[in-house]
Amino acid sequence: MSGAYLRERSVPDSSNDCHSLSRSTYVAVATEAVKNYHGNYARTWYEDEADPDDSSGNYAFQRLRQTLFTPKIDPQFKLQRDDKVYAIGSCFARGLESSLISRQIAVESAAAEFARLQPANREPSGLGFINKYNTFAILNELRWALDPNAVFPVESIAQVTEATWFDPHANPSLKLAGFEETLARRSLMQTVTKRIMNCRVVILTLGLAEVWRDIQADVYINCTPIPSLFKTQPDRYVFHVTGFAENWANLEAIHALLSRYGHPDLHIVVTVSPVPLMNTFSKMDIVLANTYAKSLLRAVAQEWTAAHDNVDYFPSYEIVQNSDRSTVWEPDLRHVKGAVAHHIMELFLRAYLDDAV
Repeated sequence: MSGAYLRERSVPDSSNDCHSLSRSTYVAVATEAVKNYHGNYARTWYEDEADPDDSSGNYAFQRLRQTLFTPKIDPQFKLQRDDKVYAIGSCFARGLESSLISRQIAVESAAAEFARLQPANREPSGLGFINKYNTFAILNELRWALDPNAVFPVESIAQVTEATWFDPHANPSLKLAGFEETLARRSLMQTVTKRIMNCRVVILTLGLAEVWRDIQADVYINCTPIPSLFKTQPDRYVFHVTGFAENWANLEAIHALLSRYGHPDLHIVVTVSPVPLMNTFSKMDIVLANTYAKSLLRAVAQEWTAAHDNVDYFPSYEIVQNSDRSTVWEPDLRHVKGAVAHHIMELFLRAYLDDAV
């Protein structure tokens, strides 16, 4: 491909006039960099003589004054009518499912089988059953479904009462159930996840950097253990504020799995959820903890995109963060309003859908 979206590239080292390996995410010779500059309408933050209130302007200080921010998006592929899509991750993935289904795109992660599941809160049955909130949980789910040598750790399903069990790899919105029903849900999850093998497009949303590990089962889990388990099994779970290297390694393992078992013309779209962290178990202010997590995941996503020709980054996080605050957020400043979610989905569809679709 043009340029060098590579983690390592041979570039001149002025200190010894030989070639060395660069860890930059992008390297370009001067002629290409200048070409980038002239070809990028969104290259400049502001101009002294420009009218900041010109709604048609391309300077960042003009576009950032709009109610809803619209970034420049450069998709590397287009969705075709016969493509199958799989979305895995947090809430943004679910929103995209609905938007794609409305365009008659086959979305394998939106399985009809989930409708029978009963949630513990006000969410519709089955909504978000496939939600995965951290890179460890996403990798786990893919391994258990795709790798014939990977075995789901049944011992990680924890007994809560005589009649109920807790699957820490499922969505916490689901009601607790008996052991057999919990295993049936687990089997259903793996059945649906296997369908990713036939999907040309995988949408992956990164959500959290704070994770929990079940040291008894030796596995990272998808969500915070329910409070009663902290009382009955206080030494079973360990809290981690994860770093760049761990999340990078998870994404690389995910790419390897999908490359081995997935569609021969695989394309991945990675994005970062704008929804803030609800609680932190660290000593940080929740706002600082959330900033750390989103910054880390955004940086990891950029590195991952740069490392693979078939991985795109979609800026849902930046769209929300750079839009009008009163327009974006519900009163809790955590949930994105429907009109903004619609704006994000429309930008995605405009960028990635083939004209025929």
